[in-house]
Amino acid sequence: MASQFQLFKRKRFSSMFFTQFLGAFNDNIFKQALILVLTYSAASQLGVEVSILNNLAAMLFILPYFLFSAVAGQLADKFEKSKLTRLVKLLELIIMAIAAVGFVFEWYALLFVALFLMGTHSTFFGPIKYAYLPQAMKEDELVGANGLFQMGTSLAILLGMIIAGVLTQLPQSLYWISATVIIVAVLGYMAARFIPATPAMQPELKVNWNIFTTSVSIVRYLYSLPFLFFIILGNSWFWFYGATFLTQTPEVSKVILHGDESVVIFLLTLFSVGVSIGSLLCKSLTKNQVSLRLLPFGIAGLSVFAIDLYFSLSALTIDTTNSEALLGISSLLAISGSWRVFVDLFFLGFSGGLYIVPLYASMQAYAPKSHRARIIGANNIFNAIFMVTSAIFAIAVLNAFAMSLPQLFLITGLLNIAFGIFLYLKLTKHIQNAVMQTHDDSDTLNASDA
Repeated sequence: MASQFQLFKRKRFSSMFFTQFLGAFNDNIFKQALILVLTYSAASQLGVEVSILNNLAAMLFILPYFLFSAVAGQLADKFEKSKLTRLVKLLELIIMAIAAVGFVFEWYALLFVALFLMGTHSTFFGPIKYAYLPQAMKEDELVGANGLFQMGTSLAILLGMIIAGVLTQLPQSLYWISATVIIVAVLGYMAARFIPATPAMQPELKVNWNIFTTSVSIVRYLYSLPFLFFIILGNSWFWFYGATFLTQTPEVSKVILHGDESVVIFLLTLFSVGVSIGSLLCKSLTKNQVSLRLLPFGIAGLSVFAIDLYFSLSALTIDTTNSEALLGISSLLAISGSWRVFVDLFFLGFSGGLYIVPLYASMQAYAPKSHRARIIGANNIFNAIFMVTSAIFAIAVLNAFAMSLPQLFLITGLLNIAFGIFLYLKLTKHIQNAVMQTHDDSDTLNASDA
């Protein structure tokens, strides 16, 4: 485990790590602050259901992944990545200035525009950072680097949400939120200036700016690589699964647990810390090899603890007859049965870490080097499709079919069993061909270098 953290001593890792950490941190300060404002004040002002507003916000943030990922992948393959990263970080500064205006004047339409633009920012940064890792890291560093990246992302999500929760409790909270997101954007740009230059993988590439034809083209190319196609389906299922749970967290806290904003943060903390620990353990458990051996354990955990969360939430009884005030963390901890809910959320996150790190490392290791960023762009397209589907799925289950939040979690856990079995069978079927193809690509590159 110590050698894993030695990567922080290397500028080629630490500069990109902190750039992506601050970007994810800022994303989540902004998103969580917006969700808390929507949940606890804007919904009543606008006369709209909380679940509709929160799921609409989730859809707006991920829509750019569907629209622009293919173009973003082309740019990351064509151009040098450190310069691209600095341009993306400048874009973040502009977007956060727009968000600040939206918060200060409580213009919710402008905040939704800023949310869409932040999704666009993340869309263009994604292929850069994930294609950068296999290019900058040695082969025996890739799993550890991915584990640290996943840990960093989880902690950035957690800290961003905690900071958002704290800021929303301050006097003049909207001014504090506005100032914070701008300051973090500045820090992200400063971190990006330390990223070392990396050679462009395909500088002669002619960028196709048609977002529809280029998306179809890269998806077709991906489909010709069955192992990577199913790896990306697995990645995207994780984002469907995670979005289904995390988007509903504020409502679970308020409606089922009768908790205040601090309880929202506590629930997200449990999940995020679980993901971080699971991600960090992947390096040791796989002996630093790119391997899918942990995938069945991740799949099993995601289903077992989702199903148990249904039972634990259903069995929980909270007496609110004597008080209309929302409960804090300490009050909830004293209620019988609450610990089971918290344990389920932690191990959901832990199982997610065991599930996602092997898939990301495999995607990077087996993607053709000349098309690596575009493969990651295709991954983001599928992620977006699955996450938009998650929002529609949640709205349908909760509103159209009038089912409860615990029932939504139960259905998702059961679906995960079927999808997990399907995924593992497909990956084990195609992995040998992927290994052979990777060796052939390496031999071709070595011959051309000679």
